[in-house]
Amino acid sequence: MSPTAARPAPYPARVLGIDVGGTSMKAAFRSVHADGLLGAAEHPARRPTPSGAETADALGAFAAELIAAHGPVDAVGIGAPGIVDDVAGVAEYSVAPAWADVPLRALVAERLGGTPVALGHDVRLGGLAEGRLGAAAGSRDYLFVALGTGVGGMLCLDGVPRLGPHHRAGEIGHVVIDPGGEPCGCGQRGCLENFASATGIAHRHGAGATAHEVARLAAEGDPRAGEVWSQAVEALAVALVGAITLLDLDVIVVGGGVAKAGEQLLGPLRAAVGARLSFQRPPRIVQAALGDEAAVAGAALIALDLLPSPGVPPVAHTAAPMAARTESKDLIS
Repeated sequence: MSPTAARPAPYPARVLGIDVGGTSMKAAFRSVHADGLLGAAEHPARRPTPSGAETADALGAFAAELIAAHGPVDAVGIGAPGIVDDVAGVAEYSVAPAWADVPLRALVAERLGGTPVALGHDVRLGGLAEGRLGAAAGSRDYLFVALGTGVGGMLCLDGVPRLGPHHRAGEIGHVVIDPGGEPCGCGQRGCLENFASATGIAHRHGAGATAHEVARLAAEGDPRAGEVWSQAVEALAVALVGAITLLDLDVIVVGGGVAKAGEQLLGPLRAAVGARLSFQRPPRIVQAALGDEAAVAGAALIALDLLPSPGVPPVAHTAAPMAARTESKDLIS
């Protein structure tokens, strides 16, 4: 299904979206109208994310308590960080929360008595939401880039969000900008994440300043902050030009905490990208529209995709509902 299309629903329904972050879990209910469109977020909630093996149990309890308090749902969507196998429903690896090879979808579904559950990568879900509901709505070929603690991405081509055969498509944060640069946590050197993430910007500036403070200082004319900010913009431009050249994108959506700088980031970024293009057509480069709630909205969307279309009987919920819903592991929606 196109990320911009309304999901046809056979009846009004209700879904729950949950985003599991390193420090907190966020959730919201959404009604699904008869025309297949999602309603506004309802009963938003937040809870601290425990560490280690407790996280999966806490997530199941969080979902169960919300449903007990606010009424039943037809499906639940979950966004998780790290490496996620959307098709198998397994959270393969994450530093925060700390887990490895957790069958998260099956565990939560069991806790909820068999309610259909979908699992996706948090950044990919944010990109999915921006495509259907936000800044890339109407586009069939776009890249979502999240500049947060790290740098992540989500790629949509010809209306299909791409996961890749190994569930790692869109990892633009680990495009190498400077092969001789500082080591990255991924094992490479000089990755985009070292330059343009909030962590990278703060580290390159030093003096204990956060990325937000570096942006403010750069705007005030501080030379060191201005240099670090310009390096972040230039590194991001290099990575984006590579993506544009390979993929002929229509829109690039920039989100995450660093993107809250708005035109202080996007204005120079458009100029730096434009200066590097020759035969390529420049895409629109825009700020994300959904902010911090994008992953929760995306989680609701993958829950919505578990619902049957008109005239099609519901698919029995099994250990791998995503596999039943898609024939190719290259799709996430």
